[in-house]
Amino acid sequence: MTTTDSPRLLLNAEQITQKVTRIAYQIYERNFAQEKIILAGVLDRGYHLAELIVKELNKISHFSEDEESLKLVEVSLKKFTQQQTQVEFNVPVTDFDGNSIILVDDVLNTGRTLAYCLPSLLERPISSLEIAVLVNRSHIQFPVMANYTGLELATTLQEHIEVIFEPDSEGVYLR
Repeated sequence: MTTTDSPRLLLNAEQITQKVTRIAYQIYERNFAQEKIILAGVLDRGYHLAELIVKELNKISHFSEDEESLKLVEVSLKKFTQQQTQVEFNVPVTDFDGNSIILVDDVLNTGRTLAYCLPSLLERPISSLEIAVLVNRSHIQFPVMANYTGLELATTLQEHIEVIFEPDSEGVYLR
């Protein structure tokens, strides 16, 4: 694909909604016996995806943000630095203790971003840790696999997947 080619739409807004609904059902099926689930979304687009999944889980499950059996957490890190030094959460890390964690990002490419997040979570006495992504490109260089995937897609290393959650152009694009 050359730079003059226009991006190819892979998923439109309706299809994203369908994928999010399916992921939410799968999360519920695997975790229905848990007392609490924490969805930890990698800022920015991973967090937005986690928000969408939480909204769907509120509709279809016994989990509820209001009753605190379902919690949404921000995960922030500097994705493009040579040395990843710090992963930050918008809650105390002790909130993870004894709970099931679903780490959420928009695209799983090499696994680097999610691999950086794992040590901070695995240092805690959590119940379980799973990963949800909207798109899995399967260029894994780190030992990270998604438990929940909206779309599996084989791409070349030169291609780029862009996830846009803006109302007028929501979609997943191949560039």
